[in-house]
Amino acid sequence: MRSRGIFGIFFLILSSVLASSCSEDEPVNTGDPSNLVVEVTIPVTGLGVVQIQASADNATEYRLYIGSSDQPFASNTTGTFEYDFSQSGTFEITVRAYGTSGRYISLLKQVVISEDDPVTIADGYITPMQYDGYQLVWNDEFAGNALNTQYWSYETGGVWSNNELQYYRQENTTVAEEVLTIEARKENYGGKSYTSSRLVTRNKKSFKYGRIDIRALLPEGQGIWPALWTLGDNITTEGWPKCGEIDIMEMIGGSGREKTVHGTVHWDQAGSHADYGNGYTLSSGTFADEYHVFTIIWDATRIKWYVNDVKFGEVDITPAQMSEFHLQHFFIFNVAVGGIWPGNPDATTNFPQQMKVDYIRVFQAN
Repeated sequence: MRSRGIFGIFFLILSSVLASSCSEDEPVNTGDPSNLVVEVTIPVTGLGVVQIQASADNATEYRLYIGSSDQPFASNTTGTFEYDFSQSGTFEITVRAYGTSGRYISLLKQVVISEDDPVTIADGYITPMQYDGYQLVWNDEFAGNALNTQYWSYETGGVWSNNELQYYRQENTTVAEEVLTIEARKENYGGKSYTSSRLVTRNKKSFKYGRIDIRALLPEGQGIWPALWTLGDNITTEGWPKCGEIDIMEMIGGSGREKTVHGTVHWDQAGSHADYGNGYTLSSGTFADEYHVFTIIWDATRIKWYVNDVKFGEVDITPAQMSEFHLQHFFIFNVAVGGIWPGNPDATTNFPQQMKVDYIRVFQAN
């Protein structure tokens, strides 16, 4: 008890000394920055170079961060930066101001970039409602203001193959102005950092053979992976790849890859996964610039792939080990985020990203 009392007296004396040394008459300069201000100037035309000017008291260095990246895009002593936003959307930038103490203060700003001439449903290639030798057996033109659940179901959740990063939710699907929109967002949900939607016609609409046209406008950006594809109805009993998979269209965003789409088939060959496919590359622009029509013509002998009625791939499905492609298949529309093939989003990826579908039409031979 006695030693505890001595400690208490010592603490009071020490506190008194510290208080006197930090009196208002003798301010201490810690070298910390303060009063950070960030001004952002967006070009009149919308897309393009954005001017960023930061200022703070006692600042010796400024660093600019784009999106969620933990690495600075640039650093300097003036606080003056430029960044080229080549896509429309809402983005986040963060500026840090450092003092001689080595500590920093930061300020986050949202930057809204709007494109002057957004893509409309009238832009791009369109296919007809009828073909010689075929009849239209099913189609969805996405009229009204809600997804037709007589045709489609939502597959939800956050556990998927290929190391994808999204959680699929119903809320990321909308139907308006005769367009289906699947939106990939950067948001935390269900233990994932991104959300999107995955739609299937399973147990509702399945087909074997025919001409299938899907008119769509694709998203873009590193780590963005839109797909229009099919699986065999027997996936629950046979599993994958024995059920068979037909990728009508896949695109992996980033690194200039938005100008190329892929058509592929997957099947089981003597107990092993087999696949075959080809790609189609636009001569100019990207698949985010306007709507395109992605087509397969599938019969008892072959599957052929087309973009805007230009053939780019063909596979013979008559071998016995390809029996998966002589059974009923259902459709899947989805936008994945990240994964083994595209890689993960980075600081250049702008969210939200949208895949828009104008129509799906299934024709079968007369």
